[in-house]
Amino acid sequence: MDLLTANDRPGRYPPSLYAAQNALDLHQRPSLEGAVEADVCVVGGGFTGLSSAIHLAEKGFRVVVLEAQRVAFGASGRNGGQVGAGQRLDQDELEKLVGLAHAKELAGLAQEAVELVKSLAKRPEIDCPFHPGIIHAAHKASYVADEHAYVEKLRTQYDYPHISSLTQAELQELVASPAYFGGSIDRASGHLDPLRYALGLARKANALGVRTFEQSRATSVVTRDPAIVKTDDATVRAKSLILGCNGYLGKLNSQVAARVMPINNYIVATEPLGPEKQEELIRNNHAVADSKFVVNYFRFSDDHRLLFGGTESYGYRFPKDIAGAVRKPMEQVFPQLKGTRIDHAWGGTLSITMKRMPYFTRLSGNAMSLSGYSGHGVAMASMGGKLAAEAIAGNAEKFDVMASFPTAPFPGKAALRWPLLVLAMVYYSLRDRL
Repeated sequence: MDLLTANDRPGRYPPSLYAAQNALDLHQRPSLEGAVEADVCVVGGGFTGLSSAIHLAEKGFRVVVLEAQRVAFGASGRNGGQVGAGQRLDQDELEKLVGLAHAKELAGLAQEAVELVKSLAKRPEIDCPFHPGIIHAAHKASYVADEHAYVEKLRTQYDYPHISSLTQAELQELVASPAYFGGSIDRASGHLDPLRYALGLARKANALGVRTFEQSRATSVVTRDPAIVKTDDATVRAKSLILGCNGYLGKLNSQVAARVMPINNYIVATEPLGPEKQEELIRNNHAVADSKFVVNYFRFSDDHRLLFGGTESYGYRFPKDIAGAVRKPMEQVFPQLKGTRIDHAWGGTLSITMKRMPYFTRLSGNAMSLSGYSGHGVAMASMGGKLAAEAIAGNAEKFDVMASFPTAPFPGKAALRWPLLVLAMVYYSLRDRL
């Protein structure tokens, strides 16, 4: 199945709140025709590709970006907008997998990623408000003690003072939901409008001289020197290549496809609830994510709509009634919103790895791929683009920290990864309900 067209119309953004609110900035860029040369060819116009293009251009490289649909068409323009400071795996798990020293390096990069997003978002050309604070909410009472112990670990062993524990009473003071028993709040993390941020990155890249081409789908890549990328109508020759395709890689590279799997997730936006109702439901404009395996995540938009995301599906096609599917967990978390009108509902395709850590790899000496952000892409994909640019410029130290994380292929590789994931998702979603 072709995920670029399975659920979306070619050249059209999904019917999201983000697309509606950023409609004036959705002007179309040209498709590429003919043969061009560049120092670096970037495949994918999302956070990874746009961040790498900015950082490369600032170092003087000539960059071409090829986007199969529209800039930020994929997960970069559809996600929940949460910008978290941790990796997708917690530090306890990372320490078991790679040891304390490497785990601390990974934590440092994740924290640096949030600061990078903040600094990019406030640039005048990007102009995307960042709202501080992410609450992590435990959906089982038995999880709270471990959550609080983990907070203490981050504060003392990882020198991260921005996170604090929340008792059940403290959490319910901030989030008016009966569904949670305690948790934590990270005041250095936060949330933003991801499409506005991505469109700003694209503007900044173009202002620096990056040539960005939309509806220019890479049909083949050759990772020799020079790298050769072909579309139906064009050929790009470049000294270096970056694949930033995430869930839309398709068959471009079998090594990556064996380790990175696309999955779908869904978000709704309610009618405007007003500033008073917003403050009643979630105080201080924080974002929230809970402890379920199939995570519920939610926050308010700048025009006071609740954005609520989550829900799993067991096929690559989006469900016919996304609003109905997401309404159920939304009303479980906030029963006081029963019957509230939903104005926007959309799906998107992200990608995961076996261990839910990004897969950064060199495909050859001059070609690399960065993907598999597993729901942490706003921060880590922005950071990935910067690290790829640094590596191409000759400083690969931080890229190698990420690339040295062991990423095994899915059992059965690309052919069997989906049915096996369905079995795992059914098991964990049932566990969430027990």
